[in-house]
Amino acid sequence: MTVLMSCQSLSKSYGAKPLFENITVGISTEERLGLIGPNGAGKSTLLKVLAGEEPADDGQRSLKGSLRLVYLAQKDLLEDHKTIEQTLLDALAKDAVEDSEAYSRTQRIIGKTEFTDPQQLVSTLSGGWRKRLSIACAVVREPDLLLMDEPTNHLDLDGILWLESLLQNAPFAFLLVTHDRYFLENTTNRIIELSRRYPEGYLRIEGNYSEFLRQRESFLQGQAQKEAILSNKMRREIEWLRRGPKARTSKAQYRIDDAHRIMAEHAEVKARNAETQSVRIDFNATQRKTKKLLETHDVSKSLGGKPLFSQVSLRLSPGTRLGLLGRNGTGKSTFMRLLEGHLKPDSGFIERADQIQIVNFDQNREQLNLDVSLRKALSPEADRVVYRGDSIHIVSWAKRFLFRPEQLDLPVRELSGGEQARILIARLMLRPADILLLDEPTNDLDIPSLEVLEESLQDFPGALVLVTHDRFLLDRVATEVLGLDGRGNATVFADYHQWIESLPPKPTKSKSSDKTKTKAPQKNRPRKLSYKENKELEKMEENILEAESSVEHWQAQLQEPDVMQDSTKLQDACRELQVAQDRVEWLYQRWEELEAIQQGRL
Repeated sequence: MTVLMSCQSLSKSYGAKPLFENITVGISTEERLGLIGPNGAGKSTLLKVLAGEEPADDGQRSLKGSLRLVYLAQKDLLEDHKTIEQTLLDALAKDAVEDSEAYSRTQRIIGKTEFTDPQQLVSTLSGGWRKRLSIACAVVREPDLLLMDEPTNHLDLDGILWLESLLQNAPFAFLLVTHDRYFLENTTNRIIELSRRYPEGYLRIEGNYSEFLRQRESFLQGQAQKEAILSNKMRREIEWLRRGPKARTSKAQYRIDDAHRIMAEHAEVKARNAETQSVRIDFNATQRKTKKLLETHDVSKSLGGKPLFSQVSLRLSPGTRLGLLGRNGTGKSTFMRLLEGHLKPDSGFIERADQIQIVNFDQNREQLNLDVSLRKALSPEADRVVYRGDSIHIVSWAKRFLFRPEQLDLPVRELSGGEQARILIARLMLRPADILLLDEPTNDLDIPSLEVLEESLQDFPGALVLVTHDRFLLDRVATEVLGLDGRGNATVFADYHQWIESLPPKPTKSKSSDKTKTKAPQKNRPRKLSYKENKELEKMEENILEAESSVEHWQAQLQEPDVMQDSTKLQDACRELQVAQDRVEWLYQRWEELEAIQQGRL
């Protein structure tokens, strides 16, 4: 393998605080490198140094001659007034690509990113589609090495799976910063963790995330054993020093020096091991014994005439941990607001236990006043908080969430996204809850915080409804999931994997009917239907009637008492209904497509 980038002894500080020191790393072709670490470890800064966006304080960075290096920052730099196509062409202008080649590359990447209208303005794109366009702007430049900072941010599950597939088949090497553990598992072949817990300031493991966890656990156990061994040695040497050597012989002096060396080494190892501290999350439950906390009865909801979900009936009891799945815009947040009582269903009703305590985590951080200090955000009324009956000083409470005392008077807006998320979690913990509604609580949290959050949610005795794109967390926390398709269907599945398997394959489009294509500079003559396509068009109405009959059949099955009372039969029927409905929708799209070709519009 060819070395693309070689970095020796890179160091970077902000003021008197060192972010990282003496980082040595080489990146070769076929590299799939994941960079992880706690918030504040310097991951994004190291990525900027590697990209040449920021200088290192010390160390050297060497690049292979003619290396095409592309850096994808967390925040997009897109121009709202431009179209998708023009944005991609502008990205290629940086590399002085010829017009014909730029046009060809642009059309290919538009197809790969699944945009349906190349002339759509950037200003009309959602956060997830803006992220796709940013990724497309990087990939279209055909880099040798792509550096990505949190590329899954703003992507829904569908977008994350798309990006995974793109990277798994990528012809370029890449280094990415992410907190998505499944994404690391599925895309990387080497992991580097920045952390002061390691003697060199970082740990490098060959393999994916599972292999990293295994080797890291072995390393940390070795560090703990080393601390214990040094502690025993130090205790013996201290006892010897207290007795005092009878003579200052060279042998005695050597042992004195060795004792001081052991004490210094023990202090260093102990300090490193102490760096494993993480945020302490433990949600406060009311301990209510009611078996039924909340129940929905045939609840339906539409927005702007678009059905989001219909006839949803489910029960939340103590110990229920329900995950909500679906693409952006399918109604997950709307469903949460219905449960909380901030919205009313179009039909059906929701039954709640008397005086039920529902606590909500808002993904948009609307509950945070960005202008107040951290001190006021954590405790608005006084310098103490009451948690489970105990009065805790604000400094101790802040330390529980890894805030330093000197941060208490900073305005919230100056804190990072991960720190703002920890404020919201701290405030939730002060409120006893029967039901926790968590809408994207993992955004901006580092992996150590995610691991603690995961354990806390598993131990929470009340009911939990969770919206998250973190599949790792969802797999370990949710006891069942509700899948929303945005067309009115809502189906209960055992887990995330069952939901993925139930999704219909995306219909493949012929090259001539691909809507992502735009007109070339020279207009091509419209093609005619092939013999096979003519036969397909002739039978289209018959096929649609057959598919619609299948939909009616499975709808009727859902009303059968033996199906309604059998969860397995009910799930199978719901799945078959969804497949049938998807086929009807696809047939109508195909009909329109074939007629457009027949009439010379394609």
